[in-house]
Amino acid sequence: MNNISFKQYRAIDLFIWLIILSVFESVTVTAAARWFPDELYTLSQTVAVLCIVMMRWGGYAVFHAVTGGVFFCLVQGASAEQFAVYCVGNCLALAAMALCRAVGKEKIRSGFCWTILFVAVAFCGAQLGRWLVSLAFGGTFGSVATFFLADSLSLVYAVVVVLISRKVDGLFEDQKSYLIRTEAERRKENL
Repeated sequence: MNNISFKQYRAIDLFIWLIILSVFESVTVTAAARWFPDELYTLSQTVAVLCIVMMRWGGYAVFHAVTGGVFFCLVQGASAEQFAVYCVGNCLALAAMALCRAVGKEKIRSGFCWTILFVAVAFCGAQLGRWLVSLAFGGTFGSVATFFLADSLSLVYAVVVVLISRKVDGLFEDQKSYLIRTEAERRKENL
């Protein structure tokens, strides 16, 4: 990071994660629609990516919450109502950041149970957000179960992806802390 500023690094990193989310969400939704059109279950990358981006950059993950909803809906040919449900509803996944403030990002990053809780809170937040937005458009109170059940595979997927991402140095880590840590390690090596 010698030639770019921290803000440039953050912007590039956030953009790369937007591209990753856009491509994988589009491919997954397209594949599911083509090969499993009658299945009630969906598989989404959004919560997994949101958790990683929230850990790396905090509230900037809101862009990824909206992007995940946009690409999910675009590929499915969704109505304007559905765009609102998914794009706005996904933003409630950022409620998981309250856990970051309560126990700290490092504890969530390094603790197996804390990591799973973090992902579960993000997943539940997204589902509740979608449900609440759907209520504004005349949805039913019972539809909350539909949101949770239809997307349950996404929770399992997100837990697995985030647990694996913990194993890659710096991937599931606050980037400011990561850069400080790696710079300290570099200086120590050069002594």
